[in-house]
Amino acid sequence: MYWTLELASHLEDAPWPATREELIDYAERTGAPLEVVENLEAMEDDGEPYESIEEVWPDFPTQDDDFYFEDE
Repeated sequence: MYWTLELASHLEDAPWPATREELIDYAERTGAPLEVVENLEAMEDDGEPYESIEEVWPDFPTQDDDFYFEDE
């Protein structure tokens, strides 16, 4: 399982909180790349919902991150 910014961005607008199955359904309905669905299927499923994209991919950049080359 691997995440990139491009792959994770397909889940940014998902209906949070969401279970793994709900995220898989969302990814399939919105036409996310197959890698997104495969990554979600590889995640552990304890039945508890994920509260945000950061719980799926902890390295997902947030608004608080300082980007050196960010255009404003």
